[in-house]
Amino acid sequence: MKHILIVAHGKTAKVFLSRVLHSDLNKKKYSVVYYDEQTLPDEKSEQFLFYKFDPTSRVKLNSLLQTHDYYQAMIVLSSKSDTLATYDNIRSVDPDMQIVLLDMWDLSFNDPNLTIVNSKDVVSNILSNYLPDIPLAAQNLGLGTGEIMEFKIPFGSPFTYRHIANIEQKRWKIVAIFREHKLIVPTPKSILKPNDSILTVGNPNVLKSVYKSINREFGQFPIPFGENIYCYIDMQSMDSDAIEKLCNDAMLLHSTLNSKHLIFRIVNPIYSKILNKLKSYDTPSMFVEMDFYEHKIETLIHSDMEHFQVGVVVTNQAFFSQHLTLLHDIKVPVLKIGSGSFFNIKESVVISSESEKIETISSIIFDVSSQFKLDISILEFEGDDHDESLKVIEHFENLSKLFQEKVKVVKTRRNPIRELGSRQNFLQFLPFDANIQEKSIFSFFTKNINRLYFQFSDNYQIFLPSED
Repeated sequence: MKHILIVAHGKTAKVFLSRVLHSDLNKKKYSVVYYDEQTLPDEKSEQFLFYKFDPTSRVKLNSLLQTHDYYQAMIVLSSKSDTLATYDNIRSVDPDMQIVLLDMWDLSFNDPNLTIVNSKDVVSNILSNYLPDIPLAAQNLGLGTGEIMEFKIPFGSPFTYRHIANIEQKRWKIVAIFREHKLIVPTPKSILKPNDSILTVGNPNVLKSVYKSINREFGQFPIPFGENIYCYIDMQSMDSDAIEKLCNDAMLLHSTLNSKHLIFRIVNPIYSKILNKLKSYDTPSMFVEMDFYEHKIETLIHSDMEHFQVGVVVTNQAFFSQHLTLLHDIKVPVLKIGSGSFFNIKESVVISSESEKIETISSIIFDVSSQFKLDISILEFEGDDHDESLKVIEHFENLSKLFQEKVKVVKTRRNPIRELGSRQNFLQFLPFDANIQEKSIFSFFTKNINRLYFQFSDNYQIFLPSED
C-alpha cells in the first residue's frame, strides 16, 4: 500500500485534509505531521495516522521518514520559513522523493522532483474562469497543459444548430455537452444550441483555434479562410472586356465584404491600355502583383494563397472550368462571376440536397448573404430525398431566427434545371467538393443538382470548401 506524508498547518491545510478524507477511493495510508489541533479535520479515518511535532526538527522528521517507504510528500504550511525548513529536512533523507509544495510566497527551487502549487496562480485561474467568453482549461486533469477545455457556444456562433457529425474534429473531439444544468453524452445526431457548453479533448493548440472558430463574430467573411480577396488575370487568355468585368466585380466584392486587401495577380502582362488601368489599381487597399517569369500556375497560386492570406478567389467561368481541380485543392471559397451585373443580384439560392455538406457551409451562407443584404431562398424539389430536404430546411430556419435573416422555402415539382433557369439575378451557393465535375455527356445523368453547376454558368456562383 502506498504511504503519503502530509506536513500540514493552517486553515488551508485543514480543508485539504477534509477533502482527501472524502475523495480518496483507494484508501491510501497518510501520515499527517501537525503541530496545531485546529489543523485536524473534524472527522477521523483509519487511513490517517497523526503525528504531533514540529516538522522543522530534522531529527524528528527523519525518524518518521524511516518508518515507511513513502511514495510522496506534501507540504501544506502557512509559514514560509517552516515550509523551506521542512523541504530541506525531507531532501536530506530522500533526494528523489516526489514532493508537492504549496507556495504562497513565490519561492524558487531547482528540483525536477518537486511540484509547486502557487496559490496566487490557482486563485487567479479560478477567478478568470468566471469572466465571460473565456475558455475553461482543466488544471488538474490529464497533462494539465490545456488538452481538456470547456467552451460555451454563444449566439451567432458558426457552431450553433450544427450536428456533431458535421463538425470537423481532427486532433480534437467533443466528449460532452452541458445544457440547462444537464449532461448530454453526444452522438453524431446531437445538435449544438446557443448557450450550450461543450467539453473538448485534443491538442492544446488545436483547441485554441477551435475556441476562436466557435466565437467568430457574424459578418466576418472571408475570415476564417483568410482576410484578403484574390483575382488571377492572365492577359494572354483574357480579352480587355473580360478583364475589366472581372476587376469590377472583384472591386465591388472588396467594397462590400469585410476583407482587408484585394490582390490582383497579373500573369503574362501585355502592354496595353488595360494594363495601364490595372496598374492604377495599386492603392493601399489593393495590390497589383506582376509575374514576368512564367511560373507554373499551380506553383504561383499555391504560393499566393499562403503569402497573401487569401480568403476568397474571384474568377470567371472560363478559368473556373479550366482549373477546376486546382481551385478545389486550395480549399478556399471561389466566387465565379456571371454574365450579368453584380449590382442586380437579388437573392441567395441554396438547393436542399446533401444536408450534411450544406450544413457545414450554412454559417458562411448567412454571413455572405447578410453582408450583401440578400434574402436566402431554399429550393426543395419533389422527388429529392425528403428527409435530406427536411434537415436542410430545419437547419436554415433555426439559423434564420438566430441571425434574424429571412429564409424562403420554395417547393416545386418542376425540373430543377428549368426552375433555376427561369430565375435570374441570384447568387448560388454550392459545396465545393471532389464530386463537382466538368461538363460531360455523363454528367447529365446525375441526380445531384449541385453537380450540374455548369447549367447555370451565366449566374454568379460561390463554391465553399466542404468535406469530400
